[in-house]
Amino acid sequence: MTDITYVARQNALEGRLPVRELARACVGACALAAAELGARRAGLAEVPVVRVDDGAVATAFVSERHLLVGGRAPVTFAPLSRFWRTADGWVRTHANYPHHRARLLAALGVPEDERAVTAAEAALAELSALEAEEAVYAAGGLAVALRTPEEWAAHEQGAAVAGRPLVERERLDSARARALPPIDAAPLLPAAGLRVLDLTRVIAGPVATRTLALLGADVLRVDAPRLPELPDQHADTGFGKRSTALDLVTDRRAFEELLAQADVVVTGYRPGALDRFGLSAQALAERRPGVVVAQLSAWGAYGPWGGRRGFDSLVQVATGIAAIEGSVAEPGALPAQALDHGTGYLLAAAVLRALAEQSCEGGSRVVRLALARTARWLVNGIESEDAGHTPYDGPGPWLAETDSRLGRLRYALSPVSFEGGPADWARPPGPWGSDAPRWN
Repeated sequence: MTDITYVARQNALEGRLPVRELARACVGACALAAAELGARRAGLAEVPVVRVDDGAVATAFVSERHLLVGGRAPVTFAPLSRFWRTADGWVRTHANYPHHRARLLAALGVPEDERAVTAAEAALAELSALEAEEAVYAAGGLAVALRTPEEWAAHEQGAAVAGRPLVERERLDSARARALPPIDAAPLLPAAGLRVLDLTRVIAGPVATRTLALLGADVLRVDAPRLPELPDQHADTGFGKRSTALDLVTDRRAFEELLAQADVVVTGYRPGALDRFGLSAQALAERRPGVVVAQLSAWGAYGPWGGRRGFDSLVQVATGIAAIEGSVAEPGALPAQALDHGTGYLLAAAVLRALAEQSCEGGSRVVRLALARTARWLVNGIESEDAGHTPYDGPGPWLAETDSRLGRLRYALSPVSFEGGPADWARPPGPWGSDAPRWN
């Protein structure tokens, strides 16, 4: 049996819900999957010992807050991404991206000027929370009404989420097994030689692919030229990767050449959004037999909200987390975007497990995770544990600095740790879309 050593720390990710335990479990699952795959590929007699330190985990779960680019702190939430009072409660919006901001204001009939925040506040105060939720979503924006856990459980989407496993796994066909080549044991890089096509945005998906890059994978992130990522967000989750911009219509040949050599395809757009480009799991398996497909969504690819966009902050509000961390009268938030980060590490773990299974048993594989399902696990499924007696005195031991094309970076190290494994990424992030669309 593999040894897992834990360093439990007081004051790490403190909240009313067991956030520390969720974070610890997600990172531990990922590190264990990595250690086991690494041992197998390196021909080791024993699986390396896994170490999970609450300090490293707590630091990494707020990595976006620790990032410094040339000494400058990152921009996190925009002024229109916040809680708002409505006529009967609260609603939370997400408008960090310009197109989401424009759609929110259009739904509220508010002009794009310096008075936008004040005008939005007045407009939302005239609506019920559910009216605001539906009006903004109908316009293509993002807003979610505050619900209690009981209200979410009674909601049709909440019931659909409750009926699904935390990690959905499916074998798609009978494609032949692809043996993974042996690797060196020093350093032990379980994903060495594997090519990961990263079609994700924001935090959860990029955290998963950032972790696979740490473990040795050649990760190429592909974005649409018309949808540039927020620079600080891209930098924080871009360690170990390369970044290119391709139009899936006009640059189709280049994309298909990448796909033809990919071992893993990770998608993080809303369910169905990429299907028209032939990027459903089944279509990918038909064109690349033996591929491992990892799909991430906010609400799950089922139920009445299956096609909706969403973000960690909004899932917290819908599922009752915000009401628990605060109250119905004054909602709160988790000490980290733990649904994003936790789901990211679980997604990386699921990919590593699927790669191991495919190499033994064959078959194209798909794994699916949803932030709302991770939220249900947090609210209903994790027992709180003793935090131990070692204090968390701050992130210092788990921060590092490096030079990059973006300037001098301060960043959080990965919490995924096992004996003989990598301590840091092999390369810093570069500017968005600045790399050629080819594999190393």
